[in-house]
Amino acid sequence: MNEELQSWLDTLAALAEEDLAAQNAVRDEALKASRELIRLCSHAIRAGHRDEWDAAESLLADADAVGGTLQASLAPYPGLMYAGYTQDALKELVEAHVTLALISGRSLPSVEAAGIPLNTYLNGVCEAASELRRRCLDGLRQGRFDEAERLLGAMDMVYEVLMSFGYPDAITRGLRRRVDQLRGVLERTRGDITNSLQMMQLRRTLEALDATLPDRD
Repeated sequence: MNEELQSWLDTLAALAEEDLAAQNAVRDEALKASRELIRLCSHAIRAGHRDEWDAAESLLADADAVGGTLQASLAPYPGLMYAGYTQDALKELVEAHVTLALISGRSLPSVEAAGIPLNTYLNGVCEAASELRRRCLDGLRQGRFDEAERLLGAMDMVYEVLMSFGYPDAITRGLRRRVDQLRGVLERTRGDITNSLQMMQLRRTLEALDATLPDRD
């Protein structure tokens, strides 16, 4: 019996060692890829805000390549595929695609083609909506009020849809918290745009009034 047990344990240990070593190697590569994916997405969004569209598209293409390789390498390992660091990186990829599409007015990405879990996708869309605040404020500073109002409308639409998901955080990966944060960002942005438009109207009124006054010279 002891010999049989020892043989059985040796077989188990050998198989487990091979499998766990392979998973550990894949995990190490996944962590590197996840960090690289987040970096590329962040730089792509930054380039888009600066209207450096060639750079943004190049960075996004690199991000897509890294994301595709990451998903393919983890397909045999569901535990690693759905680990927090993997899904966070894929969430950043969604955020980059949606943010750049919305600020440029280009076509939105295909949801099905991404192959990203929908709860992760929803979180990425939510963060993209929050990211639009920066573009709105840039537009206000540069007098692009129409663009700021367009993006505010997009933020509002995203919020209205995302707030309808009332499932537990364990299912939505913390979507409710992000939607609550988006609501705060949305209201601050709405207030900033409203104040800027009111100031613009006041300035125009004062300029028009000044033009009707007689020359004091």
